Amino acid sequence: MSTLPSLAEKKHTVAVVVFEGISPFHLSVPCMVFGDDLARLGVPRYRLLICGTPTGLVPTMSGFNIEVQHDLSALQEADTVIVPAWRDPDEKPPVLLLQALRSAHARGARIVGLCLGAFVLAEAGLLDGRAASTHWVWSEDFARKYPKVKLDQKVLYVDDGDILTSAGTAAAIDCCLHLLRRDHGADVANRIARRMVVAPHRHGGQAQYIEQPLPASGGSDALAVTLDWAIEHLEQPLCLDVLAERAAMSRRNFTRRFKLKTGTTVSQWLLNHRLASAQRLLETSDKAIDRIAELAGFGSTVSLRQHFSAAFAISPAAYRKQYRRA
Repeated sequence: MSTLPSLAEKKHTVAVVVFEGISPFHLSVPCMVFGDDLARLGVPRYRLLICGTPTGLVPTMSGFNIEVQHDLSALQEADTVIVPAWRDPDEKPPVLLLQALRSAHARGARIVGLCLGAFVLAEAGLLDGRAASTHWVWSEDFARKYPKVKLDQKVLYVDDGDILTSAGTAAAIDCCLHLLRRDHGADVANRIARRMVVAPHRHGGQAQYIEQPLPASGGSDALAVTLDWAIEHLEQPLCLDVLAERAAMSRRNFTRRFKLKTGTTVSQWLLNHRLASAQRLLETSDKAIDRIAELAGFGSTVSLRQHFSAAFAISPAAYRKQYRRA
């Protein structure tokens, strides 16, 4: 879990780095997740600073300008620094930006590189000897340029404690929602995800791209209906055979279509949703932990504790205490 001060104790400052030619969509991802909607949910707002060099009107790749009010000195007061992208993996970032990132990290700030922003963090030397992710299209270039980095070419994002990196645009949303979940818990992150109309939780270890589109199917999608049903019945002893039978598919066909649709295995998908369910119940209910273990489909408190601690480095009881609302 993050060692940063509780967001209930002080307003958490997020500095987002802007550069000439930035994609407005990439910039919008952290702005949407850490923006004004949080205030409507009764959550202390983040202090969001858009910073870069130069300041003033900065051209985007989409043909219009945005106004950047803060220079890179804003990184000196940030609790979290986000580099949302980079315009060209072969272009070295400015020395001033690299120095500002190193200084912020040395001071204890949380550093995030989304998509090609991972190249900037690697160029600053912040990823040496650490696990990281970036967009799969440029992963071979990344591995060649930064051999000291433990690049995972498949995952959506990597949370390495005080440094996080992600794959492309959709994975950047997942990574930012993961940060929000770390700071405020699953319930808040899921509510923001619903406002953005995106999946509330995709685990970082999930594959970052689907190799082939699912074939068009007539009528309702039996697989999608089955997965929706499974999410509503996590307390049942679900497994591959149960889901395949419900979808009226052979075990082999279900496995193939499931992997194409979700990018992960049935067991991992079920575990991710059970963990998310346990988080919500721990945050929003007074149910006993053994009852939560049953409702989330873990079967026993021991199983819940083992999986929960492995995923979040904290016990269910300690998680409840940390995130329980007054």
